[in-house]
Amino acid sequence: MTSERKNHTLQATALVHEVYLKLAQSAEIKWSGPRQFYCAAAESMRRVLIDHARHRNTQKRGGREMHIELNENEIGADDNLDSALRLEVALEQLRSRDLRMHEIVMLRYFAGQSVEQTAELMEISPRTVKREWSVARVWLRAKLSEV
Repeated sequence: MTSERKNHTLQATALVHEVYLKLAQSAEIKWSGPRQFYCAAAESMRRVLIDHARHRNTQKRGGREMHIELNENEIGADDNLDSALRLEVALEQLRSRDLRMHEIVMLRYFAGQSVEQTAELMEISPRTVKREWSVARVWLRAKLSEV
């Protein structure tokens, strides 16, 4: 969210509230520990962001709006929407390729966990988290740069 424009329609606070509501709706779930909770929170965060990008993309392509004004602050914003949707596809490919690496990305990127926190949650060494985080980032960059 830090790289988004200032008037982005989904603010960080709204994002956290939306994720909280999704997690609160599943109150019957008993978390087996922090790892399961943070993984669920990261997944919810990813889904909210992707749903938001898809909704904005629908509107951009002639959804409910009939008249769209071009604002200088929003130039390039459509690239962010397409990037979010491409990231979604790449994350699904990473999940099928390497589940642990996918979980590290989810915890680090979407749940905002540090290397040490991720290592503790996953019960692996920080060195393993760093190595797999680096590999996952390179792999995702390569996937995202494919045209």
